[in-house]
Amino acid sequence: MEPFIRNDQYNFIKYQTQVLINGHASVNDTGVLNALKSLSAEKVMGLFAELSEEQNQLLSPVSDIKERDQADAFLAHIKEYVIPFPSITEQSIKKLFPKAKKLKMPAPENIDFREISYLGWDDKGTNRKYMISLLDGKLTGIYGTFKPLGKKGICAICNKLEETGMFLTEIKGSQLGTYTKKGNYICQDGRKCNENLISLENLHDFIGRLKG
Repeated sequence: MEPFIRNDQYNFIKYQTQVLINGHASVNDTGVLNALKSLSAEKVMGLFAELSEEQNQLLSPVSDIKERDQADAFLAHIKEYVIPFPSITEQSIKKLFPKAKKLKMPAPENIDFREISYLGWDDKGTNRKYMISLLDGKLTGIYGTFKPLGKKGICAICNKLEETGMFLTEIKGSQLGTYTKKGNYICQDGRKCNENLISLENLHDFIGRLKG
């Protein structure tokens, strides 16, 4: 069976397993628990427009999860079917950022591409943050300055309370030779942000607006 689960969908399924664990730990009413199980299974299956019988069999045990060890075993099994982020070469990264001089790139061997919905890294020397994501099926790159906030805030990408900072980039203005600065608060730690993502909606909105 080919991988068919995106990273954000995997994170959502992981979240649902925690909902089930919490439910079984705090609720004794069988009717309430059965409703919770049905709802969690419905939400997980609802992530996908269409599932084959084999895919359905892979995901259906989610409703039986009661404890952490069951969740861990289930998640480890389905992780084999997570679609990895497209492999990126040094050359392809340079093509995405043609104006960035002396571009420092992340080491691919340090990245689990099944655990990211976007690739983000910091260049401490230039105080820049770089991001690569898939938008409309194509790899898209944006970069800008990043200034840590120094306290926790809501990230515009993952919508969770984390250590954030202001990401600012320049886009071409409506008149020739003019530029407009656009940005928002996002996670300081891109890896944590990717872990938090349970939908691509905010990510695509963020990238789309900053591409101009």
